[in-house]
Amino acid sequence: MSQDLRDFVPASCDLLGLGEPTHLEPAFAGLRNELFVELVERGFRSIALETDRVAALTVNDFVQAGVGTFDAVMKEGFSHAFGDLDTNRALVAWVRDHNRGRPSEERVAFHGFDAPTETMSAPSPRRYLEHARAYLGLDLDLTKLLGDDERWSRTEAVLDPASSIGASAEAERLRSIADDMLTVLYARAPELVATTSRAEWFRARTHLTAGLGLLRYHGEAAQRLDQTARVTRMCATRDALMAQNLLDIREVEAGRGPTVVLAHNLHLQRNLSHMRMGDMDISWFSAGAIVGSLVGERYAFVAGSLGRSEVLGLAEPESDTYEAVLQRLSTTWTLTSAAGVAPARTRTDATPEQGYFPLDQAILDAADAVLHLNGR
Repeated sequence: MSQDLRDFVPASCDLLGLGEPTHLEPAFAGLRNELFVELVERGFRSIALETDRVAALTVNDFVQAGVGTFDAVMKEGFSHAFGDLDTNRALVAWVRDHNRGRPSEERVAFHGFDAPTETMSAPSPRRYLEHARAYLGLDLDLTKLLGDDERWSRTEAVLDPASSIGASAEAERLRSIADDMLTVLYARAPELVATTSRAEWFRARTHLTAGLGLLRYHGEAAQRLDQTARVTRMCATRDALMAQNLLDIREVEAGRGPTVVLAHNLHLQRNLSHMRMGDMDISWFSAGAIVGSLVGERYAFVAGSLGRSEVLGLAEPESDTYEAVLQRLSTTWTLTSAAGVAPARTRTDATPEQGYFPLDQAILDAADAVLHLNGR
């Protein structure tokens, strides 16, 4: 048994998915931070979190060059309220301190790889499309097509296809315009990079692909399908956008060192992801499954696991479960090969409110390793 993550991944790995079993256990996120520090010491030069990719540009500006204030960055640079978490605040503070005074090639870059969507809402694509329009210098009025932002962001626009704007003539026209802008962005790349910079070009592409992604997500929300099928397609679309973002991030980071990805197991596991929402059983391929199928051994996945948690009210696992098997390997935390975990059964004591999805054989069969925290 080793405590070094690099002992469990192929030498060719440049994208390491470190899964969280739940977002709500701060002790696991703290352990994640400690391991990230060790990975930086071993050559990793970027990190990607499960948060809005465009918002995270603000965090990267801060950790790279000290742009903005810490509190403002934590408020504006994260989606899903993840900037409020003490562990994420500690992570950003450490990256900023690490980068201070170092040459650019040694600095750690901070990325988000998620779309700016919440479970019950998705925003207007306005800010993303307008940024790209301004960068390209286009005389293009998007106001009438976009309308009020509330038409896009209200809960009904996601939950009820009849209330969604995603299949409207305006949305279809916006998708066409955004796609054309992406073509122009590439067609004019030599000119644009020469007059601005490669970094600004990539920033514009990040905004534009985020806007396109939102239009696609709203389009799925508008589909008149059985509710389970519709929500499944929305989950699949979100993870497809995540996968595209990870591939884009690796394009930007190529040559600087590997990237570690921090997200829930559901978004990083190689096998089919499953989730129950009300009376719906949803299954889809995660970003990790998509990326892993495309880049092969360049992607590795370490599944996160939790024994017990006072914070969550998660009790000690029953003795014949996978988590109990892992509990017996250490009194604190353990890192072990997924193939070496003894056969067991899936625990059944977790609740949806805890956000914990227990280990099962399918996850283990498709993982490189398991990071298990005994908990307290």
